This record gives sequence, C-alpha cells and structure tokens, in this order.
Amino acid sequence: MPRTILVILDGLRRDLVTPQTTPRLAAFADRSEQFAAHRTVFPSCTRVVSASLATGCHPARHGLQGNTMALMENGRLVRHDAGHPDFLQHKRRVTGRALAVPTLAECLTDSGGAVIFSNVSPGAAYAHDPDGFGRVYHRAGSFGRGRVPLPQDEQLRVTLDAEGDRAMTERFIREAVLPQSDPPALAVLWLGEPDATQHILPMGSPGHLAVLEQADRNAGRVIDAVATLADRDDVLLLIGSDHGHQTVAGVIDIDEELVAAGLKESTDSTDVVVASNGTSALLYVHPDFVARTPLVGDFLANQEWVDTVLDGSALASVGQSRDHGLAFAVSMRASEEHNAYGVAGTSLVAERAGGKADILGSGQHGGLGAGEQAPFLMIEGTGFRRGAVRQEPSCIVDIAPTILAHLGLPVSGMDGRPLQAAQEGPQWLRSNDDFGPGEDVLLTAAGRSRVTSAVNRSP
Repeated sequence: MPRTILVILDGLRRDLVTPQTTPRLAAFADRSEQFAAHRTVFPSCTRVVSASLATGCHPARHGLQGNTMALMENGRLVRHDAGHPDFLQHKRRVTGRALAVPTLAECLTDSGGAVIFSNVSPGAAYAHDPDGFGRVYHRAGSFGRGRVPLPQDEQLRVTLDAEGDRAMTERFIREAVLPQSDPPALAVLWLGEPDATQHILPMGSPGHLAVLEQADRNAGRVIDAVATLADRDDVLLLIGSDHGHQTVAGVIDIDEELVAAGLKESTDSTDVVVASNGTSALLYVHPDFVARTPLVGDFLANQEWVDTVLDGSALASVGQSRDHGLAFAVSMRASEEHNAYGVAGTSLVAERAGGKADILGSGQHGGLGAGEQAPFLMIEGTGFRRGAVRQEPSCIVDIAPTILAHLGLPVSGMDGRPLQAAQEGPQWLRSNDDFGPGEDVLLTAAGRSRVTSAVNRSP
C-alpha cells in the first residue's frame, strides 16, 4: 500500500541547505527532485503554514489568519495567540469550526490514517488535526481519535531543542516509519530546529551552524530508516521547511504609532487591533470605526517602516480575506543587506504583545522578505525525477494534494495542485471568481502579485 512520510525542518531557508551546512540534506537532493522556486504562505509563520499545509488551502479558506490574529467575540475584537494549546478549540466555539476546510488527517480517516509528531508551538501542532481524526504527539499534550488524551506512557516528553528533536525523531522512526504493524498512510515529523535557535542567535553564527548540523542529522536518520523499508517503492518521502528567516534590523511598535497619529484610542483599545506576526502584521478595524479605515491606510502608506500594505480586495493576493474585520496586511521593511556572518536579508519586525521581545541580529519571519519566503522542498518517490531541479513555482499548499495523489485519493477543494502533475510555467491556484466580485488580484503558485491599493515600497 502507498505511504507518505513528510519531514519539516522548521525555519530552514533554502540557501542554507548546502554540502557544508547540511550534508545529509545535500546528499538527499542528489537522489530526489528539488523545487527551486518553492514559496510559503502569508504570514510566513508556522501556525499559519501548518494549517495551510494540512488543508492545501490559504488562510482565506481555512481561517487561521495568523500566528496572532483577532476574532470578533460578543461585539468586540479580541486578539489571540494562535500558538496557545486551546486556541483552535476556542475558535471552534466562537466561529463553529476550528478550521473551515478538512485537513489531511480528516481526509485519511478511513484510508490508513495520519500520525503527526511536532516539536513547535502547541497551536501549530494541533492545526494538523484540530478535530481528532488521527493522532498528534506534542510535548503540551498528545491526542488520539476524538482528541482523547493518550495514556501517560504514550505522551511525548521532549524539550524544544536539538536534543528534544532527536528523541522525537527516534520515536517517530520506531512508531511511524518502522512500526511492527499497520504503518499510517501519512506520517509527519515537524522538527523545532533550526527555528528555535534562529530566533535567539544570528544566522550563520557558530551556534546556529551547530544546530543546523544536528537538524540535518535528524533528517538523515529518517532518510536512512526509509531506505530500509521493504515497500520502499510505495513510499513518497518529502523533506522541506515551512519558511525561512530574515535578520532582525529593528522593532516597531505599531500600536504606539497609531495612537500617536490619533488613529487608535490607546495601546490596549479594540477599535483598531494590531496582531504582530513577526516581520508582518495584521490590522483589524472594528465595524463601529470602519470610517477610520481610509485614514489608517493613508497613514500606513506613508511610513518608512512599511514595505507592502494590502487592503480590501488586494488581501486576496496573499491568500487572506476580510473575516473578523481584517483591514490591512502589512509586510515590514526588508532589505538584502547581509548580517555579520554573511547571511543576506534583514527586516524590521512588529513589536509583539505580552512582553515577548525580538533580539536584534537574530532571526524572525512572517512577511514577504526573500529569505523568509524561500523554504526548501525535496521529494523522492513515484512521479518525481531523481536528481532533478524543478524551476516551475510551487507552494506549501501543493503538499497536501501531492500526498493525496500519491495515496490514490481524490484531490478537490484545495488551492494547491499535485506536484506530480505540474505543468510547464506558472499555475493559477485560484481565480477571481473564487474570491468574489471586484477582487481582481490573482494568487499564483509563484507566491503573489505584489499589488496593493495602498503602498508597495519593495524595489
């Protein structure tokens, strides 16, 4: 029976996959098909990407708008950290659905099932299967069918570091890659490194390179295990990342900027709500203050800390919708400058709520910067060419339909397409009609058209 094994190294950008930094991945590239123009979604944040990968859809369809986002609750805009273990269950109570479209776990309920091991935030891990159709293992709590907590001796007891990733990888191999019986149709391993380290150390620094080496070894452990399978020809092995990183060049408090401009009552008011997503931000305007929206747009258009602003129908160009009063998507100013270790790409970040601080010179992500929009993807198995490099654009949302196609299951209702059947040239993922009247910005597999009704400062 066909099987799929997916390994994600969180935050590893494509240009850092080299024979020197990641020898096992570089060797795997020689026997798999690489995707040289692979892109992620917006915001380029793990919780959003997890939902997009699991559903094959952009946030406009699945409804998880950001790592931080707002929900309209009892007439008020309430900002939430989507990484909280209970966020998706809360979102179900507020909106009726945790995610608005089916996940791979749901699609595979009666077709071999899905098992997910994840060492990132709880919200990102649970976005793969918020409704309990398969099994999800995470250090904050592991669940089986119906989201019933697994017995204590089956819980995942790991730390968010390279050693925790190694322990999780070894268990993943034993239970999901080389089980004694009934392997799942889909086995997902989502490593927390190198992302966790990149948020505290400069990319290219000795400490960062050491963690890259360890993450590479974990990927190599899975590669070696898959190679021993008797049914190897039936296995599709995908190894990639969810996003890259930019170097933090400065921090902007958007709430304070809006208050100073007279466009927000106070930093804690809910007339205009700012949801920081690292190097991007989502701005929500309460319906009672919708007349203020053009003024906020004009203000953003004239800020030097802004690279790109998208509002109204232009939100569709980054796969977002106007749900819950979302009025603006902002990508912070980025450059191609190098950090102290020669890694290109810097960005400003939007200050986070709750006292969480970004470290100048370390990594961050969330926006449209070149580094954060350059995850890697390699696929080995039926339908993919050994040692080939595909130049046609691909996107994170293509992974779910690719998995379903390999498993011989129907692919429908997704924004992505099976990569086994990719055609030459750009592929339209959605049309104008899918987003409604007057929304004239098309979303492509290349990522996005950099169109805005407010401002675009990108060169």
